[in-house]
Amino acid sequence: MKENSQFYTETARKWLLERGVTIDDIADLVYYLQTNYIEDLTMDLCKEHIEAVLRKREVQNAILTGIQLDRLAEKNLLDVPIQGIIERDEGLYGVDEVIALSIVNVYGSIGFTNYGFIDKQKPGILKKLNDKNQGCHTFLDDIVGAIAAAASSRLAHSAEDTE
Repeated sequence: MKENSQFYTETARKWLLERGVTIDDIADLVYYLQTNYIEDLTMDLCKEHIEAVLRKREVQNAILTGIQLDRLAEKNLLDVPIQGIIERDEGLYGVDEVIALSIVNVYGSIGFTNYGFIDKQKPGILKKLNDKNQGCHTFLDDIVGAIAAAASSRLAHSAEDTE
């Protein structure tokens, strides 16, 4: 069965929500990244750019893949050694960041710097997702940071009239 674009968009949004991530949570991150650079920045404008990012198929694929892997790890359904690597979110694993980078890559080099900054700072929802007592979010924390970084990049491009 071939699903349409709307199906992917709705599924990605639903899966984010099921994992405790709202558009408002991501908007807080975008605001955090851009408030010093864009005069009169509003949460509605942040959400508008997040929605545009979420409509991209590459982004949807990253969300669905990452969340599925986190779910499987929570259920202990992965083989050794990958089960332990993902459960522990091992620092040298890096595949979670590579998936996240596929999101930021959609919006150019500014996305990489935004992502690197927010991944180190871990504000808002990222701090919660990074807490190992809150479930396995090895992929999700990076994906959410990447969505925020991509939306921030898109916002920066539009503020400069290059989007």
